[in-house]
Amino acid sequence: MKPKFQIPNSKFQNPQVPGFKFAALSAGIKKTKKKDLALIFSETKANTAGFFTTNKIKAAPVRLDISKISSGRGQAIIINSGNANACTGHQGLKDAKETADSAAKELGISPLLVYAASTGIIGHPLPIQKIKSSIPVLVKRLSYNSLGDVASAIMTTDTFPKIFSKKIDIGGKKGTIAGMAKGAGMICPNMATMLCFILTDVSIGHDALNAALKNAVENSFNRLAIDNDMSTNDTVLMMANGAMKNNPIQKNTPFYHKFANALADVAYNLSKMIAGDGEGATKLIEVIVKGARTESDAVKAAKSIANSLLVKTAIYGEDPNWGRIMAAIGYAGVDVKEEKIDIYLNNVKIVSRGMGAPQSSTLKGLLAKKEITILVDLGLGKKEAKVLTCDLTEEYVRINACYST
Repeated sequence: MKPKFQIPNSKFQNPQVPGFKFAALSAGIKKTKKKDLALIFSETKANTAGFFTTNKIKAAPVRLDISKISSGRGQAIIINSGNANACTGHQGLKDAKETADSAAKELGISPLLVYAASTGIIGHPLPIQKIKSSIPVLVKRLSYNSLGDVASAIMTTDTFPKIFSKKIDIGGKKGTIAGMAKGAGMICPNMATMLCFILTDVSIGHDALNAALKNAVENSFNRLAIDNDMSTNDTVLMMANGAMKNNPIQKNTPFYHKFANALADVAYNLSKMIAGDGEGATKLIEVIVKGARTESDAVKAAKSIANSLLVKTAIYGEDPNWGRIMAAIGYAGVDVKEEKIDIYLNNVKIVSRGMGAPQSSTLKGLLAKKEITILVDLGLGKKEAKVLTCDLTEEYVRINACYST
């Protein structure tokens, strides 16, 4: 049974972002006839930044977008779900390009300004004719009020659309940063099987936008683990169209840090939704490691705990078996001192100086909550890191045992 998470920022489930329009429809890519083709359009050219999967096998739309992103400019993103267009050879790349070119033609803009993204099953040819014939209708449906439709259309095994938005004051003017994401499985740190699109009307220089997005991705999507599998299609794209008409934000200015912090908050909350909606998950887990000598050490230890199948199954079984957490710390590749380690579950100390705390034998009900925090203090320094994950259940096996059949 899926958890009943309280979705953060729920009042913004269908936010507007000045200067951006959205549309979604069913192009017949999915057998379910649910919406599976979506379009994001900026009324003006926008500064654009993006980060992609580090998997050596990259889907056709990822390769296409990488060839365009160096321009730093964009105006539209066309997305399909139900088909990853990965491992589809030369034809797959041709289809991705044809999808973007067809959207550009219908929108009356340069193909260089249109990015493509796909998610779904790997190895199946993209139904390009269905997509091309749907694009004119898609363009006609563009609306300021349809961001929520796009967030729904990009889902695969997700159980709810993931949207988070934040208002930001820049020099007395109110701007918006809004993001949508999809992802529930095949998620491993260093990008996950996820698509994420973030939009803002704030005017910000390209170098500043790229730096802010890089920082946000590193501290959110790159610290997210569901099942140790890394996808071929991971994409984060962000467009800033400047419709707010503020003085463009540049790096190393007070407004830059304010913008970067707001963007990081949007990305982290989207990551939290992805972790909470992990395939078959019943619990959202936040792993915090502090007291490390370096941030790198903290990240390694946190990821080791978050990726441990034994830890994840123990959390599912509500079994406070802290020995599994200690073991994961020990093989994380970080120099630690056992006698300095403290561990807390939901703020209750269960390990003190490397040994079970007095109450560690009476903790059965501690893991009954839907949201679990594992806090580890290595006792060696002042650096810390957070990683998001979820529990591992029989339902995850069921979902992925028959994903393509």
